[in-house]
Amino acid sequence: MRFELRKQTLFLFFILAGIIFKDSSILALEAKGTDLNLLLITIDTIRPDRLGCYSTKYLKTPRIEALAEKGVVFTKAFAHNPITLPSHANILLGTTPLYHGVHENSKSRVAKDLLSLAEYLKSKGYSTGAFMGAFPLDSRFGLNQGFDVYDDSYPSQPSYEFVYAERKAEEVIQAALGWLERQNSKWFSWIHLWDPHAPYLPPEPFKSKFTDDPYSGEVAYVDSELGKIFDYLESSKQMENTLIILTGDHGESLGEHGELTHNYFAYNSSIWIPLIIEGPKINPGRIDEYVCHIDLFPTLCDILGIEKPPFLQGVSLLPLLKGEKIKKRAIYFESLDAYYNRGWAPLRGYIEEGEKYIDSPIPEFYDVEEDFNEKRNLALNMNLGKYKKKLKMMEGEFSSSRKGQDLQKIDREAVEKLRSLGYIVSPVTQLKENYGPEDDLKTLLPFHDKMDKAILLDGEGKKAQSINLLNQIIQEKKDFSEAYTYLSYIYRSKGQMGEALKVMEDGFNKNPKNYSILSGYGILLVREEKLDKAIEVLQKALALYDLDPEVWNYLGVAYWRKGDYQKALKLYQKAVSLDDTQAIIFSNLGALYLSIFLQTKKAKDHTQSVEYFQKAIELDPDLSMAYKGLGVANRLIEKVDAAISCWEKALELSPDDDFIVYNLGIAYLERGMKSQALEYFKRYISLKKHSLSPEEQKRIDALIQRCKQES
Repeated sequence: MRFELRKQTLFLFFILAGIIFKDSSILALEAKGTDLNLLLITIDTIRPDRLGCYSTKYLKTPRIEALAEKGVVFTKAFAHNPITLPSHANILLGTTPLYHGVHENSKSRVAKDLLSLAEYLKSKGYSTGAFMGAFPLDSRFGLNQGFDVYDDSYPSQPSYEFVYAERKAEEVIQAALGWLERQNSKWFSWIHLWDPHAPYLPPEPFKSKFTDDPYSGEVAYVDSELGKIFDYLESSKQMENTLIILTGDHGESLGEHGELTHNYFAYNSSIWIPLIIEGPKINPGRIDEYVCHIDLFPTLCDILGIEKPPFLQGVSLLPLLKGEKIKKRAIYFESLDAYYNRGWAPLRGYIEEGEKYIDSPIPEFYDVEEDFNEKRNLALNMNLGKYKKKLKMMEGEFSSSRKGQDLQKIDREAVEKLRSLGYIVSPVTQLKENYGPEDDLKTLLPFHDKMDKAILLDGEGKKAQSINLLNQIIQEKKDFSEAYTYLSYIYRSKGQMGEALKVMEDGFNKNPKNYSILSGYGILLVREEKLDKAIEVLQKALALYDLDPEVWNYLGVAYWRKGDYQKALKLYQKAVSLDDTQAIIFSNLGALYLSIFLQTKKAKDHTQSVEYFQKAIELDPDLSMAYKGLGVANRLIEKVDAAISCWEKALELSPDDDFIVYNLGIAYLERGMKSQALEYFKRYISLKKHSLSPEEQKRIDALIQRCKQES
């Protein structure tokens, strides 16, 4: 007892003296933890075997290898999803998709009440900045929570059809460096680099160096660009006070198991990811324990010396960094993109102590210690009951009360972009209670692969080959809605609207209860002024699923164009009741009340129109049609200057809108500003080119003559 008292007294003395006995390898790290900067680098679609610290078979990545030599390389790190948005949600929220509800890239949005790593670190005095490489991590999907700066300044339109808008690594790095140079206190920076994602288009000299392996060329390019960040940290003397996490969101199959890219299966080719942790007093080494994305949040809390939030579902890896052990546990994974967007069978599973169970109609089981590339499915000779039971238990354990609330509202621009990529931003209504072998992803793989090839071919400008493949899919699997959508989109991009409509009509006839096809076809019919048919098709779509505000909105547009204003009003109001954040619906309401005003001449109808246009602009300052409509509303009550201001803004957003150009010409002519009017009339002729009718050409010529005579 006397010895114990003496030991406690000595311990108290050492605490008062500022001395605490801890593992020597991390003593200084913990003591200075709260002063550390944090740099999180996520490389999209990165296979570990393309980094030199994991394998030298394909290429060398000297900058990442140098980081790995100073830090800890985890050789068995796994993602929970083979797709971008959910994986980053797992990292930044420290929970699985079962908890936060983000399962794929098109329907999900991070709920505002979830606490992110950025929000948590901001509350601890960190400046926070994030720099995104592509649209799936756009701020509208919710991962911007807690960031002082969330830079998602990629182009508004992609370079190729059917792919996400992105910006190159050098642009992301440049933006991140600009932010870092302005920081004068501890900071957390997240840098996301999209480049290894398909299509693989590395810049020179990497394009020439990796002619036969452009994917590796993209990785080599990213490695070289990351050197700029590492060089900056060295030159600014911040490397010694910065904790760096480098990881991937998921891998890339590159043909393994028959999958060309990712987001379909969940084999190791697409969920095995690199993970490197480097920082002050972290001893270099390699760790072979099974770890995962949700472990990063608690690990960072421990290293930075801050309390871990209670909801975190991962485990801290700090004991492993200290050379100790962590408790063995199962790592959950899922691949649900095809489930949510095509109605195909869901795929879920887990990895535990070298065993991997994949739950699907045709189940799979692998010994990944002996068979990491998953060549031998052992499930046929096993009783999988206990594994299925364990997975069910994990689903219950990781789920939260928000289950079923994962579909969040997203804005007009996101809806348009996702529809152009073949996604329908509404739940798939063809989900089944039970799935058989015919619904298994392995069974349906040939169609998925042809779809991927068609998209890649179109991205390379080989439209004829892409069209041929899409037609093959439609002939072989008549209910593959994405094939109709993409094929129609290609024809529209070629200006062949008749063919585009024919494709969707064929899909409609063969799939009268496929919501994706019905809604897409109906919307296209509205755009092409086939109003009676559009109403018929959209009403059938609503009979299948009546909670999609976009369909109610387009049905309203159809009735408005037919002159049935009261019917249109009810339909718009229904759309607003489902989603009061969609600017385009309010803009359509503005146009509707403008039409009513032209009939009634009542001031209240005009006022209502203006209020709706202003509401639309408040919700979406980049919605050209709202400025255009507000300009018309102002012009109708002789507010010509106000009309000009609105139309100028609309034209800035939509430079090829001939209606705006013509009306600006008329407005400037009325104001006596003939030279400006003349420029707009010339621009109008240039836009219309050979589509001007003789009567219209005569009218424009007369206006131009007036400008010249009165100048």
